[in-house]
Amino acid sequence: MDKICEELYKIGIVPVIAIDDAKDAAPLAEALIKGGLPAAEVTFRTDAAEEAIKIISKEFPEMIVGAGTVLNAEQADRAKAAGAKFIVSPGFNRSNVEYIKSIGVPVVPGTATPGEVEQAIELGLDCVKFFPAEQNGGIAKIKAMAAPYTKMHFMPTGGINKNNLNDYLGFNKVFCCGGSWMVKKDLISAGKFDEIEAMTRDAVNAMLGFTMKHIGINESDAASAEATADKFDSLFGFTKKVGNSSIFAGSVVEVMKAKGRGANGHIAIGTNNVDRAVYHLGKQGVKFDESSFKYDADDHLKVAYLADELGGFAVHLVKN
Repeated sequence: MDKICEELYKIGIVPVIAIDDAKDAAPLAEALIKGGLPAAEVTFRTDAAEEAIKIISKEFPEMIVGAGTVLNAEQADRAKAAGAKFIVSPGFNRSNVEYIKSIGVPVVPGTATPGEVEQAIELGLDCVKFFPAEQNGGIAKIKAMAAPYTKMHFMPTGGINKNNLNDYLGFNKVFCCGGSWMVKKDLISAGKFDEIEAMTRDAVNAMLGFTMKHIGINESDAASAEATADKFDSLFGFTKKVGNSSIFAGSVVEVMKAKGRGANGHIAIGTNNVDRAVYHLGKQGVKFDESSFKYDADDHLKVAYLADELGGFAVHLVKN
C-alpha cells in the first residue's frame, strides 16, 4: 500500500467532512485530533473546502488531510496547492485518476464494480474507495469483489456508522472506513466541537473494542501452578486445562509453570486490531516493548506488550 494508505490503515477511520465556513476548520481539526482521529477527507462539495484544507494542513501538520469529491484536474490542482496529502473521488474517471497520479498526489478513486477495480489495478493502484458502501451491497459485496483481486484494498464509505463499522474493518482487505457520523454539518455549523471530540473518541473506542481476555499468574514451578489452578477449579468451577508452559483455569485465568513476564504475572487485553491499538495508544504516550511483537502471516501484529507494568503485571494486546 502507499504510505498514506498505510497510515490511514493504522488510524482506521477517516472522517468525511463537508464544511461550509473555513473558520470552522481549525477547531474541527483540533477536535478530531483530541478525539483520536488525526485524519480527514474534506469534500469539494462546498466553496470552503479549499481554504479549509489549507488551514488544516498549515496549522495541524500532523493531520493527514485529504480532498474528497475531486472530479476534475482543476479541482485536483487546487487540492494539491492547498496541501491535500491524498485525493479521493466518488467514482472512477480514468482520465481524472491518471491526472492526479501525474501530479504526484496519492489517489483513492471510487469503485463499485469489478470492472472499475480492474481499471484501478491497470493503473498501478492497490487502494480504492468503495462507494456508496451500504447501498452497493456492503461488506458482502466487498468480500465477493476482493476474492479475485488479492492485492487490492478498499476504503468503504457511505452509510457507515458506529454500529456497522467493525463489520467492515474486520475484513482484512478493508484498510480503513470513511464516515461522517461524528462530523455532521449541523454540529460543525453550531460550533459543537466538544461533542464532535466526544463522538470521535467513542468511534475510536468502538473500533478498537478492548476486552479483558485473561490474567496470567506467575508461579515458581509446575506443581505450584497445578495447585493454584486446582483451587480455581474447586472453588469456582473453572475447569483445568494443562498446557506446555501454563495451566488454564477456565478461559480467564492462566497459571504459569515458571515465572514469566511481570512481577506478578501478565494481563491479556483483547482488541479488534493490534496494529491500530498500538498506533492509537502510542498517540497517548504509551510505550511498547518492540522485542515482544509477534506478527501473523499477513505481517500484521498479533501480540504486543506494553513497555511498563501495571500494578505489577505485564500487559499485552492480543486480537479478539
